[in-house]
Amino acid sequence: MIAEVLLVLAGHSSSLFPTDHTLHPAFRPLLHPGEEQCLESLGQIAFRYRKIKKSCTTLSQSRSRYVCALCATLNQILKDDYETLVVETEAKVLKRDPDLVGQGSFVPLSAIRATFAEWDSPLTALESIMNQLETREHWQPGPLIDMLLARSRTGVHRISDIISRLSIAVQRVWRTQLTAFLVHGSLASTEPLTSDNYTLLDGSMPSCISPQTKESIVYVGRALATVKAKKWDKQLPREQTLEHASLLETVLPEDQYKFDLVISQIRTNVSEWLWLNVLTRKDVDDAVVSLANYFLLRNGEFSLALIREIERLKLSRLTTRSGATSMIREQDLNLALLRASLGTTAQHDPSLLHLRFQLPSGPLRPLLPSLANTDLKALSSSLASHAPDATSFDDLLLGTSLALSYNVSWPLDLFLHSSDLQIYAALFNYLSSLRKTHTRLHTCWTSLSNSQRARRRWTGLGEGGTAEDLEVRKELLRCGWGVVRDMGWFLDSLLGYVMVDVIDVEFRRLKDLLNTSGRARSESLSRSKSNPQVASNNTDPSTYLDFTTLRNIHSTYLERLVTGCLLSNPALTAILRPIFEVCERFVAQVERWGGDVLPALLFEGSLAAGGDGGVGAMVKERRQIVSEINQALHMLLDSFYEQLSLSTSQQPFTAAGDASKSILMNASLANASTFQRTLIRQKGAKGLEGDGEVRRHVERLLLRLDFNGAFSKPQIYRHDDEMLKDVGLV
Repeated sequence: MIAEVLLVLAGHSSSLFPTDHTLHPAFRPLLHPGEEQCLESLGQIAFRYRKIKKSCTTLSQSRSRYVCALCATLNQILKDDYETLVVETEAKVLKRDPDLVGQGSFVPLSAIRATFAEWDSPLTALESIMNQLETREHWQPGPLIDMLLARSRTGVHRISDIISRLSIAVQRVWRTQLTAFLVHGSLASTEPLTSDNYTLLDGSMPSCISPQTKESIVYVGRALATVKAKKWDKQLPREQTLEHASLLETVLPEDQYKFDLVISQIRTNVSEWLWLNVLTRKDVDDAVVSLANYFLLRNGEFSLALIREIERLKLSRLTTRSGATSMIREQDLNLALLRASLGTTAQHDPSLLHLRFQLPSGPLRPLLPSLANTDLKALSSSLASHAPDATSFDDLLLGTSLALSYNVSWPLDLFLHSSDLQIYAALFNYLSSLRKTHTRLHTCWTSLSNSQRARRRWTGLGEGGTAEDLEVRKELLRCGWGVVRDMGWFLDSLLGYVMVDVIDVEFRRLKDLLNTSGRARSESLSRSKSNPQVASNNTDPSTYLDFTTLRNIHSTYLERLVTGCLLSNPALTAILRPIFEVCERFVAQVERWGGDVLPALLFEGSLAAGGDGGVGAMVKERRQIVSEINQALHMLLDSFYEQLSLSTSQQPFTAAGDASKSILMNASLANASTFQRTLIRQKGAKGLEGDGEVRRHVERLLLRLDFNGAFSKPQIYRHDDEMLKDVGLV
């Protein structure tokens, strides 16, 4: 009987238990109820053991190396612990061990049951794990490690120990994959951690790994894989590769703190090497200057030439007969880029070749500027609800959605991400819209001046016409000049603020940070060569520029630009666009009127018909239009100043504060939290000083707008009530 029971516990079949763990009915009359219970308990242990072994045999054929590693480890655990216990028990019986054999000849079933009682709970837990593994055809390493770690967190020490060993086996296999990716930049042909474009695959990472560590893993692996694929002259040194491999061998992802620390150290080392050997300071300086020149319009002559070229392209397509040649295509816009560079400092700039225009909606026929009225009621209700819709400026330059892109190639793509380029593109759309409106308004001012000089040749000091018509024509001309003057003043103030107080200041601050950090870093490297021990002890890592710090500085630079240019405030952008549109509408009206607000005296309708001494129909019509534009403009300006004043006390000065409502709602500001980094906000440090500096940017704009009390004393903007009554506005 005892030998049969030990064979059953070892995994062999027996007539004692014909099906599962239920005792054969023929043996029940021969046994004491206590013995029957002991036998069935031992049969249940043996049944679970056989089931687990069978599941291991089946799952060992899986294509997943992680499941195979788990099964191999489980088989080894059962062999070392459980099967060894069966053999040791049998040896004690044969040796008549007094602890097990009573009076040298009797072995109680209860003693056997007590010996194997310690495996009741572990085998139950292992059976549950194997059942769960068999429910899926394929297991990714992330969910598998998560499941094992969750099951290992139990108060039963033996269960926790066994499942932890299984988890460690799977984590070691996963760590091997990770080591190949992080140390050599290699991806396995089966079950890789990332896709071909180095994006983490679903389920490839356990949940115990933090998002920052995941980003670091992708960053390091992508960098090394790209360096390897490009067959760069310089590769990561062998000593550093061995050091990284050794570091990874000391940690597992379940120890989150140590694992994050090792990955962070590897990223820092790789970033340092990339900064010294692959992406040099000259590359970064050239990229920063080029992006500022073309996307932030710091190259003024080129930006003006580009706006004129696009306007000339639209005009040429409008005057072309209908057909394929009347369409504007991307290649036409890219050709305009090259034409705009002729005769400017951009003509011989090699970075100009990286610029490309994109038309998301495809080729189009150009349209004349719209003369439709701005819906001020809808805007007012939107601002009152404190939830204005996102405002885009990408269609103001051409009339349809237009995007300026920058072709980033290796190794510059290690520094510039797609989210950064989206921010640059949004800034270009906003700044070019402002610059285009400002330029067209200046052209309108010139046209009005030329028309006025020509008129004075024939009318002297008056405006011509009958006595009644003379007065109305005089009021219309003065109102027209007042509108263009107010528009020019506002656009001058806004453009001066954006280009001088924001872009120039932030660009110089960025260059100072790069130069200061670079000098500190060079001094650190020279000290490390002369005396490594002293350099390592005295160097503050926050005072010199490494690759990670460079990315953080640039991300903060973009954030401050977006905030300083008001693009992070949806309430302000919702007002700025209508202001641009109102200015465009006025300029378009003047163009359609032949470059002058007043109609010529000999035009039909310019004077009252029939000699009744009244005012001409054309003069009334134009006075109505100019008055509407004037009223809309000042309502928008008042709203803008009000929202700008509120923003200094209510709006958080961070570009990520309400990203869903800003111009950057589709851009991923991955490093928006860098405002709070101690690197940037060190007390007494020269550089970015946090929210206070950005707030002062906006305060400078408030001072520009209200320098002469224009908004604090709104009555100086009130025009002649009598004129407004005549046109029915009062």
